Amino acid sequence: MRATVADEQRRLPAQFPLAVAVALPGVYLGAAAYLGWPHPELSAPLAALVFGIAIIGAAFVLSWAAEAAQVDISAGAAIALLALLAVLPEYAVDFVFTYQAGQVYEAQGTCVVGPEAANPCSLALANMTGANRVLVGVGWPLVVLVATVAALRARRAGGHDSPSTHPGRVELAPVMSTEVVFLGIATLYSLTLPLRSTLSMVDAAVLVAIFAGYAWRLSQAPAEHPELVGVAQWVGGKPRKRRRGFVIAMFVVAGLFILATAEHFAEELVASGAQLGVDEFLLVQWVAPLASESPELIVACLYAVRLKASHSLGTLLSSKVNQWTLLVGTIPLVFALSATTTDGLPIDTHQRFELLLTAAQSLFAVSILVNLGLTISGAVTLFVLFMAQFLASITLSDEANRLVIIVMSIIYGVLAIGQFIRRRRDTRLIVRDGLTTPFDRLATTESAR
Repeated sequence: MRATVADEQRRLPAQFPLAVAVALPGVYLGAAAYLGWPHPELSAPLAALVFGIAIIGAAFVLSWAAEAAQVDISAGAAIALLALLAVLPEYAVDFVFTYQAGQVYEAQGTCVVGPEAANPCSLALANMTGANRVLVGVGWPLVVLVATVAALRARRAGGHDSPSTHPGRVELAPVMSTEVVFLGIATLYSLTLPLRSTLSMVDAAVLVAIFAGYAWRLSQAPAEHPELVGVAQWVGGKPRKRRRGFVIAMFVVAGLFILATAEHFAEELVASGAQLGVDEFLLVQWVAPLASESPELIVACLYAVRLKASHSLGTLLSSKVNQWTLLVGTIPLVFALSATTTDGLPIDTHQRFELLLTAAQSLFAVSILVNLGLTISGAVTLFVLFMAQFLASITLSDEANRLVIIVMSIIYGVLAIGQFIRRRRDTRLIVRDGLTTPFDRLATTESAR
């Protein structure tokens, strides 16, 4: 047995070279375009697919490196780092659109480039709002589904549920109160964004400050030994010097892969819309997040399969906090650097509606987590409401879709208020635990469950 374990530790898991291999075609195409190397000319849809697959491969490498880094840093810092790096591809794609919007704004003093062209400022926010809604409307229900199947399978095999995984219900660890509370704080502020004409530097300061408070709170969490699997386990099991070298190398390689492909992916995605007669806005809002969010969703499902649903949902929750604070907060900064202005990223009418719906969904998501659990009924509600608006966005006219957005936002808001009233005691407790209760006391509460 010892020899077998040692052999497994010496062997590089096949997932790592596979992730690098699928990324290399897109990386070469991107580097060749920058450096003038010979490369095949691909149609826009095929090029977007190649670059999107490269981003997925790079995202997996990032997630493995972030997991392995947990061996050397505290649990709280590890969660923040994993959440930050897991959505780095999302940052890259969003920043490309934001930078391009800034260039247009600097040249023309406006983001409107013509009646037939996509508004680059709208595209800068489309990817962010789409990714946020997919994460909650699809990712969270998916975790409950996978966890339920895993728990039922364990029962049939003669086993039992885990503390966080039961058929039809996923429970968060008490230490995850921090994520729920800071998501709530960010969501309350985000409800003011649809009232603005720009996403300003003030918004950037507030949202980045919320993220800084979140990271500081997590930094107080004690260190714990992470349970790693696959590539992360292989890297994390190395001696400290080699382990850190591997982690740094993986971060650098994945970062270079993303730098080489993100801009081209964004451009080819928009060009694909023009070639195929598909609205560029819809492609950016719904297709781009599939590339940037899919590795994160897969990692979350793997946790759920292993009956670690608290880790699974917690990872997606942390990423939601990250996207709704640091990502949104840095968009005005990127725009300001590109456009050399402090005017703020213009928000058009359609984007105000999109921000309203995203904030309303986030408010409802927080309300169903105030008792640190997500049931099958809550998951189904999230998924059904998401699908209703998603289908409306791709089938209805802009005017009809905006009416649907208003109705859906009201539904989210009414459901959220009802949940907060019904669970007002849980709400008070989670605010206290998320902001002030020492983590060692929360860990004691978890062990007693």
